[in-house]
Order: sequence, then structure tokens, then C-alpha cells
Amino acid sequence: MPRRLVLATGNRGKAREISALLGPGWQVLLQSECGVAPVAETGTTFAENALLKARHASAATGLPALADDSGLEVDALDGAPGVRSARFAGESAGDADNVDRLLADLAGVPAERRAARFRCVLAFVRHSGDPRPLLAEGVWEGRITTSPRGINGFGYDPVFEDTGLGLTAAELAPAAKNERSHRGRALRALRDLLVAAEAASLPQAGA
Repeated sequence: MPRRLVLATGNRGKAREISALLGPGWQVLLQSECGVAPVAETGTTFAENALLKARHASAATGLPALADDSGLEVDALDGAPGVRSARFAGESAGDADNVDRLLADLAGVPAERRAARFRCVLAFVRHSGDPRPLLAEGVWEGRITTSPRGINGFGYDPVFEDTGLGLTAAELAPAAKNERSHRGRALRALRDLLVAAEAASLPQAGA
């Protein structure tokens, strides 16, 4: 029977990616489906925000919780939008608003100075007061295009180009994106941590 966890987001795009990457051994519930309101993201780093969100969701549901805090770091903007990626164009901004703000801020910046990366930090807690939360990070290097391309994904995907492929994240099929993305890399690292933690908790032979 799949193990249940609550995902500290109402973003169905993230939920689809995380469910696919975790596999059938987990039943992923959105916190919004459990009646849990988002917590204020007051952390100054991705790790602080991820842990804050995971503990909040676990406390509200009594379930193990997984939270992701991720964002885009653009070198020409001194690392912005960073932890404010979802709110770059304002507190109530949507994806299109944030993309428009990003492209406006980079107007006239040449291709060789448009380097950027997606960064993701995942936090997993067994319960809200878990003293040993699991943290995993993934990074996806690329650059910002001058206009959106592609119809898949969400957020900044249409303007983030994987320079090795020459395709934006929104031009990749979901499986190809999961293989290369920051969230996919963080989840694979988290899976390894979960396996190691479970192995460490098993009784030792002869004990």
C-alpha cells in the first residue's frame, strides 16, 4: 500500500512532477486538498522556506510532509529573482506577469550574459517536530531566452533554455524535463536519503 505524504503546495504542476518522480510507492496529497492554507514564506533561503512549509503542512495534517522551495537565479540580475521567483512581479503575480517582468529587466542584455539556473531545495519531515529533516538540493544550469518558447511546464519554463539541448524547459516532454530539471535532481537525491534513512532504522542482524 502506498505511503501517504502531504505536499506543501497548491501548485498542481509541481505535484505532477513530484508524483511522477517519487513513483507509485507514494500517495501524494496536495495541502490545498487537505484544507491547509499556505504559510508565509519568511525565510531568506530556499532551505529555510522549504523547511518552514514542510513543518507547517505536517503540523496541520499529522502526515509526513514534503516541501519544495525553488526559483530562478539570473547572473545579470545578481541572482534575482531567487527566493522571490513566484512573486517577482508582485505578491499576486501570475506566471505570465513574472516572465514579462524578467524579460523587461533583461531587455538589451546580450546572450552571453543571460546565464541562469533553476535551484530547488526539498525538505522532508516525518512529523512537524522532526529533529532530523531530510534536505536535498538540485541545480539546472541554462540561460534566459529573449521570448517564450514551448507549451509545456509552468513558471519560467518558456524562457529558460537548457544550453546543452538548445530547448527551453517548456519545449521538453515531461519525462525529459524530469531527467534534467533541478526538481528531478533534488528528488533523486532525496530518494537516496530516504532509502538510507530507512535502512538505518531497520534492526541489525544479531541485535
